[in-house]
Amino acid sequence: MGTMFVTDGVEFFLPIGNHLMQTAGNAVADESNVLGKIVQGFILGMVQGITEFLPISSTAHLIIFRDVLGWKATWSKTAVDGIQLGSVFAVLIYFWKDIRNILGGAWLAFQQQEWQRSEWKMFVGIVIGTFPALLGGLVLKSLDVELESPLMIAGMSIVMAMLLGLAEKFGSRKRGFEEVEIKDGMIVGLGQMIALLPGASRSGSTLTTALFIGLQRDTAARFSFLLGLPTLAIATAVQTKDVLQESHMFLPLLIGIVSTFVFSYLSIAWLLKFLQRRSSWVFVWYRLGFGAAILGAISAGVL
Repeated sequence: MGTMFVTDGVEFFLPIGNHLMQTAGNAVADESNVLGKIVQGFILGMVQGITEFLPISSTAHLIIFRDVLGWKATWSKTAVDGIQLGSVFAVLIYFWKDIRNILGGAWLAFQQQEWQRSEWKMFVGIVIGTFPALLGGLVLKSLDVELESPLMIAGMSIVMAMLLGLAEKFGSRKRGFEEVEIKDGMIVGLGQMIALLPGASRSGSTLTTALFIGLQRDTAARFSFLLGLPTLAIATAVQTKDVLQESHMFLPLLIGIVSTFVFSYLSIAWLLKFLQRRSSWVFVWYRLGFGAAILGAISAGVL
């Protein structure tokens, strides 16, 4: 049986049911088959797109899906990360008006030395908030630390569920998008560092931090997406460059990127509308259940 969210008539389906896994696994059992790899790319792109901007960790879902379906030999960590390029395009297009206004307003503020201008504060906050995760990522890469294990994913999923629950309970949710300060970018940027741990979620860590510091739910999501864009773009560009050197993965990766773009765009639109009217508690309960399910799978020897 799959897992389904039903919210005000909107059904948001995350295809993690056993039937889909069995069907998809049989359809692409021959990993030397180009069509099989293309189907894999589409499915992984769908998973990436749906989960990247929901506070539930796209990396965790991609790794679990890949491993359960037996696609690890074909889709390396680099290849899986490469399909995130579709999510970058989705953010750029969906928030293009915001990005243009921030850059234009920041440039005007710089020329006129209007340091209290909201676009300047937003721009500087995003720039400063980008550095902690980038530096942390470089440190982890230089140390060559392997963190991606099902146990780590399960643990972080449960921990982040509890933190998001606390943010929902104690966050004031009083400040809107125009009231974002430079210090907010610094704080949310530090929160983004948690996403370096598999299972934490980039959107989850930034959204949780933004709620803790008093931003409204939809503002917190919107700001977290914009702040996370540079980090996501830089990390994805590096991974995509590496995987494109594998010529046999070019078409499957391309299909995965397109699939990711479509589902990422839909996911962003859905989440922002959802958070205008509802709380994020549904994601708290989902993350707790997801983490518990992984622990159960580990105990059963499935993972």
